[in-house]
Amino acid sequence: CSLRFLHHLDDLIEKQMTDNRPYWDEALETQPRADWDALKLQLLQKHLHHAYNNSPYYRASFDAAGVHPEEVRSLDDIRRFPFINKQTLRERQLAVPPFGDLVAVPERDIVYISASSGSTGVPTASPFTAQDFDDWIDYEARQFWSSGLRPEDRYAHSLNFSLFVGGPCVLGAQKLGALSIHAGTVPSERLLAIAKQFQVTAIWTTPSYAWYLGETALKEGIDPKKDLAIRRIFVAGEPGGSIPETRQRIEALWGASVYDYYGLSDIFGSCAGMCEEKDGLHWAEDHILVEVLHPETNEPVEEGARGEMVLTTLKKSARPMVRFRTGDIVSFTSELCGCGRTSIRLQGVHGRLDDMLIIKGVNLFPSDVEAIARRDHDLSGEYRLIVERENHLDRLTVEIERAATCVASDSELAGRFAHHLKGAIGVSAVVRILPADTLPRATHKAKRVEDRRSGVWG
Repeated sequence: CSLRFLHHLDDLIEKQMTDNRPYWDEALETQPRADWDALKLQLLQKHLHHAYNNSPYYRASFDAAGVHPEEVRSLDDIRRFPFINKQTLRERQLAVPPFGDLVAVPERDIVYISASSGSTGVPTASPFTAQDFDDWIDYEARQFWSSGLRPEDRYAHSLNFSLFVGGPCVLGAQKLGALSIHAGTVPSERLLAIAKQFQVTAIWTTPSYAWYLGETALKEGIDPKKDLAIRRIFVAGEPGGSIPETRQRIEALWGASVYDYYGLSDIFGSCAGMCEEKDGLHWAEDHILVEVLHPETNEPVEEGARGEMVLTTLKKSARPMVRFRTGDIVSFTSELCGCGRTSIRLQGVHGRLDDMLIIKGVNLFPSDVEAIARRDHDLSGEYRLIVERENHLDRLTVEIERAATCVASDSELAGRFAHHLKGAIGVSAVVRILPADTLPRATHKAKRVEDRRSGVWG
């Protein structure tokens, strides 16, 4: 009996030591930068051969460009290969239904698809083999672990499960041992009831919905800090999670830590996320090669500078993605993180090419305005940008809400905000102060821009 107890005690100690380890895969996550590059090159060479040998589209595309996987000797050689984009995926799927001819495996090897609907309304499928799926979920577990999620947590996954690539990410939480609740996109009152009943300790949603859910809780007489147990909030889908002012406002509302994640439907769920240092989003370098390019010249930008993110998968065999132009404007750093992980870090998605506004020659993203709106606690943090053209000149109007407790005048608030906007971005704007709770709250991704110009790209 005593012997059984000692064995049980040893098991408990071993489990506690395992749960407290800082890394999911220490050897991989802390390897020197040179080893990361060597690993990526090895994976890239193998992956390009797979694409060329098994995808009719890539064979024709590479041949037309006069490039071959055999010629890849360094990571820079990827720049010789042609680009693809979302339109490529749509066109090839329509030309060769149901999945298109970028697919590089027989259909019998495809076990899962996610899908996203684009401007055409036709869902664009993203197929996975069993190995693709397992690799993806293992990465999700690694990312959750880096953000502090542990087996003792109760995690509510409040993302859409209907073909959305973010749905299965919950399996990463299960893989690391957390009690996982597949909540989905239930009404806010129902999600709050689930969080209260099961004393949920972590959730995942968008930044705007995290704010909306906290406001809803207060209106329901629930204090998120005192009445709920949520201490970690993972956010994705909008730039807000990487804007310190937005993240801090959400954290103050909930009394919880907010961690920004990044993913895209065309490859797999979340492929970058904040560790507990919150100094950028660690990238899945063993899964996806990153280029950051000037949108017009297609030349690489300097480290830390903004450019369009172009991605190449390194493992996903069902449908390789070679030089996929995401349209996301990002910046990266390779500086060592305080957590000890050595992967490159996404310093935030500053906006999208199709969200970028050019006002009097200045490039402006909604995220630039959001940082100012969230910083002033006399404002609710909700805002909307309206762009109009008068006498051949663009005019920007920023609508922002006053906080319910604010006693300052509209003119004082507007003047202060306009001053900060001009100082930070160099753009003058008409600032319109709205009463609290005037602007619509988003339950998924917030729409921040209303472009009333006709025939203007922007």
